[in-house]
Amino acid sequence: MYALRSRLALSLWLGLALVALPSLGQADVAVSITIAPPPLPLYDQPLIPGPGYLWTPGYWDYGPDGYFWVPGTWIEPPEIGFLWTPGFWSWNAGVFVWTTGYWGPHVGFYGGVDYGFGYAGHGYAGGEWRGREFFYNRSVNNVSVTNITNVYTKTVVQNTTASHVSFNGGEGGIGARPNADDQAAAREPHRAPTPIQAQHRTAAGSNRELLASENHGRPAIAATAKPAQFSGGGVIRARGTGAPGGARVLQRAADGPAAEASTRGASQRVHANDIPRPEARPPVSTGSAERDQLFEKQRADLQTRHDQERDRLQSRQMQEHERGAQQKADASRADALERQHQTQTQALQQRHAAEQQKLERTQQPSVERQPSKEPPHRPTAG
Repeated sequence: MYALRSRLALSLWLGLALVALPSLGQADVAVSITIAPPPLPLYDQPLIPGPGYLWTPGYWDYGPDGYFWVPGTWIEPPEIGFLWTPGFWSWNAGVFVWTTGYWGPHVGFYGGVDYGFGYAGHGYAGGEWRGREFFYNRSVNNVSVTNITNVYTKTVVQNTTASHVSFNGGEGGIGARPNADDQAAAREPHRAPTPIQAQHRTAAGSNRELLASENHGRPAIAATAKPAQFSGGGVIRARGTGAPGGARVLQRAADGPAAEASTRGASQRVHANDIPRPEARPPVSTGSAERDQLFEKQRADLQTRHDQERDRLQSRQMQEHERGAQQKADASRADALERQHQTQTQALQQRHAAEQQKLERTQQPSVERQPSKEPPHRPTAG
């Protein structure tokens, strides 16, 4: 029934959609239906499998049995310098229309949907090409400094009032419109999703666990480290369902429970990769070049050790989530694991902060206390 409705809607409204959609960016219409897509689920990003991969966020697709979740995954781009523009649902002429994502030199319009992990509704803050190398923003990506050296840290302002709504326009939809940059990106040369992306989508469509009617908006396979690999290491299950409106507590664009931490403060950070890197401190100047150089080395060594400890904890937490997904842990066990991870993360963050403060105190100028010439004050009875 859904498939029939989908085909009829597509044939009736395709002409209108193709006319209307260029104003929203691209016009590769895949399907049109009359049922709104579910809210985006909350999930963590799996650890990047290696250099050169780009993150492509998960999304709701539609098939003969209704909506199904296509897990977010790391993908190798089709060519150097290309970025991924996610697809999006939009309300157009009485139907919901899916516009397919594409590869291109710049990220175009994707409906204002906050997919997380750098895709906060407009543009992409997860990384950038520098020549033939892609550099990753650690503030929104789960990368290990042990394996990935092309990294930087740039704070991404998160919209803490954003909802998990997964479509543009219509009642309850996102009201974003393309700006001049989006329109320019839409006119650039594009590449369709790669064959492995198509294989990934096909595999998702044949997995009943990913049907919204089966998982109720909380897919057991929310993200994967590599495309079309829906079992074993690197599989991440959703941590919750998005509400069709209201405040979005999780930030990372995706942001999953990981992001929740940022919006609630350090005491609520859930996973090791939620711990923000400390802001760059100004260089010290004590008057002794040798002493200053030694201190800067101590700073760098401490930060390297903190990064390594955070990566090890994150790797262990991810492995525990993967085992839980393989064992199909129930909600109570998943919640218990989340509490355990939150305790671990808070302890690590507190220890790192204490060590950083201890190091910085060693450079504070000592103030010699001069004996007071004033007689000591003695309280008197009233």
